[in-house]
Amino acid sequence: MVYFAKKEYSESEILEVLHKDVRGWFVKKYKKFTPPQKFAVKEIHESKNVLISSPTGSGKTLSAFLSIISELLYMEEEDRLDEKIYCIYVSPLRALNNDIRRNLLQPIREIEKRSKRKLPLRIGIRTSDTLQKEKAAMLRNPPHILITTPESLSILLNSPKFSEHLSHVKWVIVDEIHSVVENKRGAHLALSLERLEARFGTFTRIGLSATVSPLEEVAQYLVGSERECIVVDVNYVKETDIRVVSPIEDIIYTPPDIANTKLYELLDKLIQEHRTTLIFTNTRSATERVVFQLRQRFGDRYIEDIAAHHSSLSREIRLDVEERLKRGELKVVVSSTSLELGIDIGNIDLVVLLGSPKSVARALQRVGRSGHRLHDISKGRIMVLDRDELVECTMLAKDALERKFDHIRMPKNSLDVLAQHIVGMAIERVWDVKEAYDTVRKAYNYKELPYTEFEDLLNYLAGNYEELEVRNVYGKIWMEDGKFGKRGKMIRSIYFMNTGTIPDVNYVKVFTRSKEYIGGVEEDFAEKLIRGDIFVLGGKSYEYVFSRGNRIYVDSVKDKRPTIPAWFSEMLPLSYELALDIEEFRGRVAAMQDDEAIDILVNEYYLDEKAARAILQYIREQQKYSIVPDKNIFLVEEYLDEEGMKNLIFHAMAGRKANEALARVFAYSIGEKKGINIRVTVTDYGFVLTIPRWRRINKEDIEEVLSISEEEFEARLEKSLKNSEIIRRRFRHVAARGFLILRRYGTRELSAGRQQFSADSLLKLLQKYRPDFPLLKEVKKEVYYEAMHVDEALDYLRRCSLKVFSYRQGLKVPSPFAFNMVASGAKDVVMLEERREFIRRMHKKLLEKIGEK
Repeated sequence: MVYFAKKEYSESEILEVLHKDVRGWFVKKYKKFTPPQKFAVKEIHESKNVLISSPTGSGKTLSAFLSIISELLYMEEEDRLDEKIYCIYVSPLRALNNDIRRNLLQPIREIEKRSKRKLPLRIGIRTSDTLQKEKAAMLRNPPHILITTPESLSILLNSPKFSEHLSHVKWVIVDEIHSVVENKRGAHLALSLERLEARFGTFTRIGLSATVSPLEEVAQYLVGSERECIVVDVNYVKETDIRVVSPIEDIIYTPPDIANTKLYELLDKLIQEHRTTLIFTNTRSATERVVFQLRQRFGDRYIEDIAAHHSSLSREIRLDVEERLKRGELKVVVSSTSLELGIDIGNIDLVVLLGSPKSVARALQRVGRSGHRLHDISKGRIMVLDRDELVECTMLAKDALERKFDHIRMPKNSLDVLAQHIVGMAIERVWDVKEAYDTVRKAYNYKELPYTEFEDLLNYLAGNYEELEVRNVYGKIWMEDGKFGKRGKMIRSIYFMNTGTIPDVNYVKVFTRSKEYIGGVEEDFAEKLIRGDIFVLGGKSYEYVFSRGNRIYVDSVKDKRPTIPAWFSEMLPLSYELALDIEEFRGRVAAMQDDEAIDILVNEYYLDEKAARAILQYIREQQKYSIVPDKNIFLVEEYLDEEGMKNLIFHAMAGRKANEALARVFAYSIGEKKGINIRVTVTDYGFVLTIPRWRRINKEDIEEVLSISEEEFEARLEKSLKNSEIIRRRFRHVAARGFLILRRYGTRELSAGRQQFSADSLLKLLQKYRPDFPLLKEVKKEVYYEAMHVDEALDYLRRCSLKVFSYRQGLKVPSPFAFNMVASGAKDVVMLEERREFIRRMHKKLLEKIGEK
């Protein structure tokens, strides 16, 4: 059961439960408790499970540790403090670990100084970076508080000697819990916590989270399916100031060079007006570009006090930037996503977001990096250069200020992760199958796991799929008489070397069919390709034909527009909830009179009049030329482009991941019916199907797809994905996680390319002889609910079935809302400047059509 904390304890009630040394130190240093501490400290002291959600700088980490340090000192006084680990602090980022250790050591050193004695408390870090000699020292003298990662915890559980040090664990803290619940690392950690409790008994679980929704489900994740949890939600205490700004007056007709100049002039102005500014871009390449341009344009101001921070930089460089930022030596830092999580970076006055962060939660996490102290204002400015982004960020800022969050998506019943833990459990001891199943189902991610799927996984791991032996896949466990255990002497080594959920990064080589090497693309990009897709590499267009191993083969083409933008793999997807809000917002503004609309946009959506008029003009142009698609109208337009191709533009405000599924099903359905190949372009705001001009698509052809059942939708999607890149590559990831492919064995390490060759061979074998194989089911699930969001696609399809369907044919110019969708696949659009030029050209034609030129 999950319930929200109602009782705010008084200062005296909290101080009463703290050890005298902790009490004296706290009163001298802080004087008063912060809101999360008033709600959480006493509950943790009473061994209750607690999830704390509060802003940066509100003292949530100290909320957890005040009770723990006090209890450890009480144990020392009573001579109960053994050479054991009592608290495990799980951090999703290795980069956070040194921060946590330093932030823990500081109060301990200060308490020592004040009490004039050496405290016997030890703090240690155990990750993949830990040196062997440090591990050996930790085995002899284990820390009382262990800081680790989800992956290292799963390894420690199977370490024959070190695991015994975990027998006295009383508390487990999961930091930045919101960053793990939405991926398979979270499922991995949930199983580790259940295994820890099954082996050594109950412990108190404490979660530390940024803004996330729904908190009830995150709390359930933290404690599992059978325990209680108190949620401390004090996000209301932090004031936030978010505004949308544009550096240019005319978003359409300002020339690209002037727009860029205005952008950097406004950036420079904001930076100079604040002591320290953190700028977020959405890609690594944009991060480097912004740093370069600021130095190039304002060299005298940005020499040593500017830096970039992103995941492609070395760990040493990132740490140096973090330390310099903390010491106040940097005026501005530009980051992609690497500084979103709670690395301690000191006081930031302003956060600037260049472009939309695509979700309310991400916007608040980024803006929340400013105003480090509790009562400081978190100040953020979202800078836009595009009309769609202006509308999107206006809605996003309003949702953020009103605390209307996107919902988390938590992977359920991940069979590849479970396969790892079954092997880990088998190494630990002999298990009764029913007992192991019950233990697994205590993890929230697995509470609805069917017994048949658990049994199928055991059969695979026990080597009962004989077909796999011809591919050198052998059993990892034995199973008989309702019990299972480890098989073979090497299994512990296999587990240690292959456990974890993050796949090896793969760079995919691109060749023509005549074997000429063209270049390479990231795997995230390659997995989206379907036969016939056009993309740009090295300034030239290529059509995807087929793949083999770690290579994709293409034909060089001319006069065909790209179906997948070159920057696609780095793009953040728009959240479904925000997409629906934008759709409703468009309809609301369209229904208003001009004066009323301006008044509402200025007073309810926090815009200046210039931005309000830009949005109104955008929506009025759409109304004059076409129809405004909203929560009541579903619009499809037929646009005849300059290449002589027919483009069906589906205005589906569902976000890119839902639209991936919708586009594939519509393309497959219409292509099968008409006997044609269809090119597909997918965006956050809809998708475009490109077909030969002479092919007629009737309104009834689209309505047929709109009316199909969920079962038929999934059946058609499955057929459209057969032999696709995304299935091949996701199968490799799942096979490696599920120990079907061993990335490392003995002294041998299998490259990502060799893994792909093995995966392709196994995939063909299993699809032919064992289509019900558990890891094949997991691939489908991962593609449907992680790579795509099929559940959201189905929900949007249901909404469309209730709308008025409008099909406008024979357009020579796309409607304004379609400009960016069409531009995403325009053959002459590679750079952002070219996209703006394309939109400007389309807009001039549009104004001629509606008689406003």
